[in-house]
Amino acid sequence: MPTWNQVLEEIQGYRQASPIDGVRRKYLKRLHQHTKRNVIAYYSGWLTQAKSHPSFYINDEDKNAFMSAVHGLDRAQGVDLILHTPGGDVAAVESLVDYLRKMFGTNMRAIIPQLAMSGGTMISCACNSIMMGKESNLGPIDPQFGGIPAQGVIAEFAQAVDEIKKDPASTPLWQTIIGKYHPTFLGTCQHAITWSKSMVRDWLMSGMFDGDPAAAAKADTVISGLTDSSKTFNHARHIHVENLAALGLKVECLEDDKALQDLVLTVHHAFMHTFAMTSALKIVENHRGSAQVRMPMLNN
Repeated sequence: MPTWNQVLEEIQGYRQASPIDGVRRKYLKRLHQHTKRNVIAYYSGWLTQAKSHPSFYINDEDKNAFMSAVHGLDRAQGVDLILHTPGGDVAAVESLVDYLRKMFGTNMRAIIPQLAMSGGTMISCACNSIMMGKESNLGPIDPQFGGIPAQGVIAEFAQAVDEIKKDPASTPLWQTIIGKYHPTFLGTCQHAITWSKSMVRDWLMSGMFDGDPAAAAKADTVISGLTDSSKTFNHARHIHVENLAALGLKVECLEDDKALQDLVLTVHHAFMHTFAMTSALKIVENHRGSAQVRMPMLNN
């Protein structure tokens, strides 16, 4: 497998108008040739760009990029989704999975070279299997509102009620804390949590656990493990491959196929070099070289 530095050297020595694009597409094509499956890479540059940007996150604009990536593919080959994302809008995740399933059915596999958090975890659970290496992580499924975790809000309200019952004199303090939330915010948070759990449960039962007599119980175990903040503790928690397998998710070990591992990690290196060497915010690209690259607006 070419190392991080070797991929960089290849980019620097490439004899094309866009060497970064050329190297990246070369290895995406090789990955397709190895698996005989369609490949769509969905990459966010949130780890390498210094300034936060809304485009780092899953949003409704992404569907247009996926429509372009899917166009012209032989859908009978299924699709491998290479995911590297911090997550994003729950509604956008639902819409994107709905579209991909209409295109490929449930013949989808998620490949996680490094991180697929929150909404990325939800997309992974909509696939038939998840391929991960020792360096790979998913994250808790915990809807956020402006960076505020929904489960954290509910826990804070519950703590306020409990503390006030025990000590009514603490009411002014808790009024100050809870007063920062809009009156309907608690209900909004609860709906978002219920919505995301129901969504993932349906995807697991119709995809990864389809036909399994214990599908419902297995799906509930996975959801409990990924959504219970008393177990995950933090929205940024990195959940490792062995913990995900213990929950019952169908996890394929990247290390079991050395050639595939080399190709996936080389693709990953190429994407990460792209973000490090350009101002790209997000890339959605297939193995045929069809890509949409989100760049910052000039006034950002």
